[in-house]
Amino acid sequence: MTREIPHPLTPQDSLVALMIAVSASDEQLRTAELVKIEQAVNNLPVFAAYDIDRMHIMAQTVFDLFEQEDGLDALFGLVRDNLPEHLFETAYALACDVAAADGTLHEEELRLLEEIRYELTIDRLHAAAIERGARARHLPG
Repeated sequence: MTREIPHPLTPQDSLVALMIAVSASDEQLRTAELVKIEQAVNNLPVFAAYDIDRMHIMAQTVFDLFEQEDGLDALFGLVRDNLPEHLFETAYALACDVAAADGTLHEEELRLLEEIRYELTIDRLHAAAIERGARARHLPG
């Protein structure tokens, strides 16, 4: 009898890693973005059983990958290997919310969102709807 080795990342880890990657993409972790990540993890049903202490591990994983030449490709490989397809749009929506959280979409964030769209094969029409929703949720009063 062979024991299956569990995946190094849970689906929730993958979601957290993408959110952290979007926040770190412009080399500035903004408070509004970090608060958005924490709110998502604390309030969304997909994270109901998530160990919040793993956020630190995922942050360090993302930072370590970003220091490597092919780190972004490695991150996407991990996400594709550990995130079920039915959560791809969720991942993109969370990434968009983090990018929009501070009220400004920076060029690096836009490029990373484009990469996420491509890597997770998010349909262009669905992506536009997700992006519009994120924009609407984060408009200043």
